[in-house]
Amino acid sequence: MNVLVTGGAGYIGSHTCVELLNSGYGVVVVDNLCNANPKSLDRVRELTGKDLRFYEGDVRDEELLRKIFAENDIGCVIHFAGLKAVGESVEKPWEYYNNNLNSTLVLTKVMRDVGMQNIIFSSSATVYTATNEMPLRETSVTGGCTNPYGWTKYMTEQILSGMSHADPKWSVCLLRYFNPIGAHPSGKMGEDPRGIPNNLMPYITQVAIGRRDHLSVYGNDYDTPDGTGVRDYIHVVDLAKGHVAAVKYTVEHKGCEVFNLGTGVGYSVLDMVRTFVEVNNVKVPYEIVGRRAGDIATCYADPTKSREILGWTAEKNLADMCRDSWRWQSQNPMGYGD
Repeated sequence: MNVLVTGGAGYIGSHTCVELLNSGYGVVVVDNLCNANPKSLDRVRELTGKDLRFYEGDVRDEELLRKIFAENDIGCVIHFAGLKAVGESVEKPWEYYNNNLNSTLVLTKVMRDVGMQNIIFSSSATVYTATNEMPLRETSVTGGCTNPYGWTKYMTEQILSGMSHADPKWSVCLLRYFNPIGAHPSGKMGEDPRGIPNNLMPYITQVAIGRRDHLSVYGNDYDTPDGTGVRDYIHVVDLAKGHVAAVKYTVEHKGCEVFNLGTGVGYSVLDMVRTFVEVNNVKVPYEIVGRRAGDIATCYADPTKSREILGWTAEKNLADMCRDSWRWQSQNPMGYGD
């Protein structure tokens, strides 16, 4: 079976392509490369010894999508394509709503027209209301998002769940993941953001390699053990394997189902910095600065449902994540541009 992976050249998408190919699926990728490098797909081919088909273009391009479905026998779609930085979304709300919502609407229109209605959506823990008790369960309250990025994920969930309720031919799987970090253990693939990193781990690795002077830690006055934000960090390879499990589930079931993909353990920003320094024997100078707009104090998952229904469990710990992130960065100082 062929899986169409939108945003498949990106960080999570490319790692998922590796796991799909290793599990025997054919892979077709569409990506506009706005925050990705096509060299990631060369590394996918190198690591798996298998080929994939790549279309460069925007998921909002209906004509392109019709061409992709006409030329490939697609059995399931994994929809990663979208802008993804919380802080940037506060500064550029129109761009986030335009890109993230319209891509989903065009994609699902074409899927409905061709009669292939199995979709896995790359959602996020940002859909949960900030007042929820921890850990977050799939039944926790959603909405009341604190930033446009979170709202686009919430609204996309509403679009997809609404369509599945109106039309029983849809099979929708909403994967709410927490904070993906780490890199492929080979050191050949990892997170390679364009410009200044918006996420914590690539910023840490770029400081450690000397590309940045120091790490800015946004706030140390949260109601957490050390005052810095606590998150559920999950290794990107574990996350990718969760998508493979979701493909199997999605093609065998109809309706709409939601799953958390996390470890169930929360770590603070300073936990992360200390672990990274310890396991890699490097220095990461940091400075405490003011809170960042849209951030919350604590966020971690209850992954029980994913374990019980998908048969998926995160296996790697924080030390693994820090070790693999540094292996990627140290072997590729300028990312895929090296």
